[in-house]
Amino acid sequence: MRRLLKLVVVIVLTGVLVGEMVRVMALPLHQVATKTLSGRAQPVGDLEELDQPSIVYDTNGGVLTTFKAEVNRKPVTLDQVPPLVRNAILDVEDDSFYTHGAVDLRSVARAFFTNSTAGAVRQGGSTITQQVVKNSLLGPERTIDRKIKEAVLASRLEQKMTKDQIFERYLNLVYFGNGAYGVEAAAEAYFDKSVDRLQPEEAALLAGIIRNPLGYDPLKNPQAATDRRTVALQRMVDAGHLSTDEATQLALKPVPAHLSLNDPVHQSYFIEDLQQSLLDDPRVGSTPAERYNAVFRGGLQIFSTFDPAMQAEADRDAAVGNVIPQNKIGAIAALAAVEPSTGYVRAVVGGPGFDQFKYDIATHAPGRQPGSSFKLFTLLAALEAGYGPQSAVDGSGPCQLVGYGSTRSSPKAIQNAEPGGGDMTMETATADSVNCAFERMAATVGLDKVVEMARRLGLKKRYDAFPSVVIGAEEATPLEMASAYSTLADDGVRHTPTYVVKVLDNHGNILFKGADAGERVLAPAVSRTAVSILQTVLTSGTAAGDGLRGRESAGKTGTTNTYTNAWFVGFTPQLSTAVWMGVPSANVPMTSVGGRRVFGATYSAPLWKQFMDAALADQPIVAFPNVDSNQPTGSRPFILPRNSFIAGGSGGGSSSGFNTSRAPSRSAGARATVGTAGGPPTTTGHGVPPGPPTTGPAPIPTTVKPGGGGPPTT
Repeated sequence: MRRLLKLVVVIVLTGVLVGEMVRVMALPLHQVATKTLSGRAQPVGDLEELDQPSIVYDTNGGVLTTFKAEVNRKPVTLDQVPPLVRNAILDVEDDSFYTHGAVDLRSVARAFFTNSTAGAVRQGGSTITQQVVKNSLLGPERTIDRKIKEAVLASRLEQKMTKDQIFERYLNLVYFGNGAYGVEAAAEAYFDKSVDRLQPEEAALLAGIIRNPLGYDPLKNPQAATDRRTVALQRMVDAGHLSTDEATQLALKPVPAHLSLNDPVHQSYFIEDLQQSLLDDPRVGSTPAERYNAVFRGGLQIFSTFDPAMQAEADRDAAVGNVIPQNKIGAIAALAAVEPSTGYVRAVVGGPGFDQFKYDIATHAPGRQPGSSFKLFTLLAALEAGYGPQSAVDGSGPCQLVGYGSTRSSPKAIQNAEPGGGDMTMETATADSVNCAFERMAATVGLDKVVEMARRLGLKKRYDAFPSVVIGAEEATPLEMASAYSTLADDGVRHTPTYVVKVLDNHGNILFKGADAGERVLAPAVSRTAVSILQTVLTSGTAAGDGLRGRESAGKTGTTNTYTNAWFVGFTPQLSTAVWMGVPSANVPMTSVGGRRVFGATYSAPLWKQFMDAALADQPIVAFPNVDSNQPTGSRPFILPRNSFIAGGSGGGSSSGFNTSRAPSRSAGARATVGTAGGPPTTTGHGVPPGPPTTGPAPIPTTVKPGGGGPPTT
């Protein structure tokens, strides 16, 4: 009785559907084009672009990775789909597509009898045009009202598009299961080949899957998929596209047992940074949602700045056991390399490996304390203020801080990590990284000028103008430091770091290019003089012996309090690279790594040298621009102003001569220490010691950039 009732319901519903279809198709053309049966128009308009992944290329033109959402689609033109595949799909889905209208009344009638016999809705009688409308403009619900709207919109669509255009849209739109949308993605997913290389039995399998992608999934339901393929092969025989013998032989072949996912979907520090930079870039879209859809669904062609050879060298050099010895505390290296003339980021090592530690130390704020490598900004501020390489400054230590949380009766003190003191030149103070000399230089030119210089060269954090900032007690990332130093390498012109050479839309039009025009932030004379001074660090200063083979190079070491962070930032005219060493999860003292106390020149500078020598091996030798001999160079001494935050040490005559002694090679780097006069150093912090040094892992903040662990705390 229940079966009979079902049959009656199906007959009635199908009969009504047929009647409505006939009525719709009998309407004058202008009525169909202007209204639905409910009396309200629903325009077809231009169909939306189909979702497709974005492809990322490296500097050699190789595919680095793909950015894609859940939809796996690779649109192709109709000409790219061979007749074999087109015929198979037409034979199974709509064999008279090119001869009937938007709605095929013969198919509707056939569906009526099939459904009546089955006692349920087994076929819908939809044409390919109706399926395009359903998947593009309507939902999947199976109601009479929806079927009527589908028919009306299908009629409109056939007025706007040719049969070939509709069929091409269908071939790229239809779902084949396992995340594959369109014939190209399906061919690659199931057979690891492009659609133009499919064999007849493979085309038949794909044609058969369309009706029920889950039920005919060859991986989950191989027998059902095999049976459905046999049906599809017989349809091809009936249409004259295969012989009976061919179909019989092809039906015996196995169906695929696994997916062939040949799209590279790699993850690395560089790729994560590139992806995030695009999602933050208003040129990609005006809202976060628009940017997400463009990156993951828009089919962009993204030409990145990623240099495979440089990255491979960086990974090799930064690996523990190469330059940095195996150690129990987990000290590793991070690295960022930037091309000065463009701002292109060429290589990034953000930690021990993206699969082990997703937080990117090389690029993610807040970074780590850069120690004496931050002295660059005091040096530049002094040069801008008219001081020069031979300007005298008192480097005697410890130097007493007054104010900033201390009193004159009980002043705090900044220690020198290097031997020697008394009057010295600014060049010597830089080469030997003398803390007290730089504090007096900053006190003379103004702490605000030092902080402003850091901002001008691209450091994003808003630094407070405290004495401790001079010697690197506030955080910065290796990418920021590499970019700041690259300004000197490009003769005072700053370029914003970028991971993108150019981005094309899915039609091949250029959306934007990554490199900016550059902004002059330093006068050439200032930049060139600073380069000349920083060259002495590698020739006779704290990193003596780590200069590059046959090339001019310059840079600066950096070591923070209790040896928790060790840096070297150096450059040539073609490449600027920052190397950081430390424990990624916390500020842990590196007092014995490979049996050595770790300074900036212990491992970071040699690692920098090894990377740079290899990275530049095939590039021409380029010299730094010379300082203009006609440019007057300041040489007046640094004299502390009244009410300075440092007591004593006026400079320029407090001793009989300039101290030009050098610290022992690879034992320096000028650690930034603050403590009571004559007492042990304590952790730097705005000139006020907050407590004993950290000796174990520090807590990791819970609010971090997506995709990572957490930044270390100080």
